[in-house]
Order: sequence, then C-alpha cells, then structure tokens
Amino acid sequence: MHLDAAIPAQAAPDWRAIRTQPIEESGEPLVPASLAPERILVHPRYFIEGLPGAVPECFVRTGVWERLLDAADALPDGYRLVLFDAWRPANLQRWLFEHCTQEFRAQYADAEVAAAHAEAFVARPLQSHSSPPFHLTGGAVDLSVADGRGRLLDMGTAFDATVPASHTRHFETGAGESGAAREPREHRRILYHAMTRAGFVNLATEWWHFDYGDQLWAWYMGAAHARYSAARPPFRWASGE
Repeated sequence: MHLDAAIPAQAAPDWRAIRTQPIEESGEPLVPASLAPERILVHPRYFIEGLPGAVPECFVRTGVWERLLDAADALPDGYRLVLFDAWRPANLQRWLFEHCTQEFRAQYADAEVAAAHAEAFVARPLQSHSSPPFHLTGGAVDLSVADGRGRLLDMGTAFDATVPASHTRHFETGAGESGAAREPREHRRILYHAMTRAGFVNLATEWWHFDYGDQLWAWYMGAAHARYSAARPPFRWASGE
C-alpha cells in the first residue's frame, strides 16, 4: 500500500466486544522511546503541559518499539515520527477522562451522555484488570510526523482536539475536496499507512492514536487474544497509580 493511498473505511469499534477480548500477558517490558532520536522524536506533551501524573518520557512495550522503528523507516526521506504520549499512569488517565467529560458537559447536560461522548477520545479509567485502558498497557501511542527541519506536518487539527475533524478519515470525505484540506489529508495518509504497515491499528476517532498488542488491536486484527494487560513500570513514577 502506497503512503498516498486513501485511508480505508473501517468498522466502528464494538466496545463491549473489545472489552471482553481475552488477554494473555506477554511479559514484554516497557522501554523508553527516546533511544533513537534520529528516527523518533519524543515530545511528552502531557508532562510539558504539567498535567497531574504525567511522566517525562514515552514508554512503550518492546514489541511496540520495534514496530515504531519499522513505521519510521517507511516514512519519506527526512521525515520522523513525533511521539506525544504512550504508557500512562492510572491517575493521569483518570484526570484526562474527567477533563474531557467536563468539556462535553458544556454541550450535554446529562453526565452519562457527556461521558459517552468523551469516551470516543479518552478511555474510561481502569475499572477492571480484564479491560485496562489502552494507554495503561504500553500498547497505545499518540503521535504525528515532522519534516526534516523538525516542523510538525499539518494534520488538520491539533493533537487531542475533541472535534469531528479529528476523525482519521475526515478529509477522505467531502471535507477533503477543498484546496486547504488536501495537505492534511496527504499527511494523515502518510502517518496512517506507515503505522498500519508496521502492524498497528488506528482508533478511527483520532488520527494520532494507534495500537498494537492491546484489546483494541486484538479485536480489529481478529487475534485470539491481546498481548498486553495493564503495565506497572519499575520506576519511581509508578507511585500514585
């Protein structure tokens, strides 16, 4: 698949089925993603923004790290992946979900309706070890692409924007016909195809979110089981989970 091919439509996530995917923990450790800056730039946005519980590194499972390197190799010459977020402590996950829900409360008076809309962008906090939020497993990554001068490519929305235009295929529809939309459409295609070629799956509501080894990945890939449960890293930032 060429990097300039249209992003294909995909089935809407069946969250009930996804949360019941069996998990057989692989035991892969978390590793820092900043080890190869010539191929992957690490820019931990939540730590930079001072969000509670955020850590100053992007940690991923080793299987995810290997596939990120494969995705970086698939990019056009001079381009690099830019990783914003990966493994999260549970307290940061909780804060992000509550913050996103409050944003939707401005549109929906009913708290559960607001929470349901928030869930399209942020998974609910850990409620069961059999169904951990994807970022707690070390299998989910949020990322973009930078050019040879370190400038982020225009993806049409900011990272973490909770708007319909953040949906990965937004510019593949009529919205992508205008001249201003063609560039972000091409940039999303580059990211999408590099990542899926490396074995990741995409969360359709977020152009920046990709998964490998977690329950979302297992459901989309038709795998017998997910490979990653919630990860507890062996470093001091684990406190507060």
